Amino acid sequence: MSGLRIYILIAVLAIIAGAIYFIDSSSVKRTGSSEVITVTPRTAPASTPTPITAPVQEKKEIIVKKMPIIQEKQGKSGLYELAKEITTPDGFINTDGKPITINALIGKKVILVDFWTYSCINCQRTTPYLNAWYEKYKDKGLVIIGIHTPEFEFEKDYNNVKTAVEKFGIKFPVVLDNDYSTWTAYKNRYWPRKYLIDIDGYIVYDHIGEGAYEEAEQKIQEALKERMTVLGESGVISQPLTKETLPESGPKSPETYFGASRNQSFGNASGSVGDKKDLTVPAQINPNTPYLSGNWNITNEFAQNSSLNAGIAYKYTAKDVFFVAQADDEIIVEILLDGKPLATEAGTDIIKTFDGKTIIKIKEAGLYKIIQGSQSETHTLELIIQKPGLKAFTFTFG
Repeated sequence: MSGLRIYILIAVLAIIAGAIYFIDSSSVKRTGSSEVITVTPRTAPASTPTPITAPVQEKKEIIVKKMPIIQEKQGKSGLYELAKEITTPDGFINTDGKPITINALIGKKVILVDFWTYSCINCQRTTPYLNAWYEKYKDKGLVIIGIHTPEFEFEKDYNNVKTAVEKFGIKFPVVLDNDYSTWTAYKNRYWPRKYLIDIDGYIVYDHIGEGAYEEAEQKIQEALKERMTVLGESGVISQPLTKETLPESGPKSPETYFGASRNQSFGNASGSVGDKKDLTVPAQINPNTPYLSGNWNITNEFAQNSSLNAGIAYKYTAKDVFFVAQADDEIIVEILLDGKPLATEAGTDIIKTFDGKTIIKIKEAGLYKIIQGSQSETHTLELIIQKPGLKAFTFTFG
């Protein structure tokens, strides 16, 4: 083989090795067991629940009487998948320090599994409904298990998750799924996502994302009604259905990431891992594109400024703007909207200073609300970061 061919072969192998390294470094690390454990179904047959077809009303009651167990004409195994067990959990919250398993609840409870992560605004908007259902139905046989599968590294920290659980008033059990093993077992790809497991251990309903809260609650009631029948209990499942708040209409910018694993480029720099020096924001910027000023270091998960008074500029269309960020030491960030301090659109985490500035203080890793508008509009948002060290993860919009 000639020297030129050997050189080409070595170059090709180096390129392939580099590509493999990049893909591996950009992917979510899943260090837990890849084994999928299917729960054991309840052995006794259960009656098929009668669908609730009455129109949704503000208040109604379902009265459950003692009824004999009716043999199913068609087994549930032909209609539904069996639930999957929690695998390689990384911690438990709201369980009195004890582990919780799905298999131990089959034949006793109806289980709602909710995949979430605490800095996700869509998850945060779903949490009040989960809290309401838990309070209404925990004594009727419902167990909710929040499977916390982190999007970012800081969401793997047990104390961070525990603080968020307390902040959001979550009383039901939460399981940390840091290695994505339970997420993978359910073949899930979304935050949030709910799976309803009936008394026999089958997934009889699932929903991706926000919304459909009345539909989900009706399915919960149907499963609880079946549970009462199966166990030979009598009782009343009371309502009203939890009132659903309709989402805001109007155009909305997409979720925008700053880390290299999710962001290909900035408006004025590449999105690759490494240092970006002496960046400036042009006078005209493109919508839905992040621009940086000053010096920055780009990592797979976040962009971190390394200079004083570095900045971020973003032209968005939305009603509300949220910022996922973190700093080792508290950092003050000045917020401008179309070149001016915020007025009535200031979000709940904004502080107005005595000299007329609008700022946000960032330290704890989490979701900060910086814009709270009255309707979806297009504006240019600017962040001026006073000192080095801010970790910018994402902008999300509502």
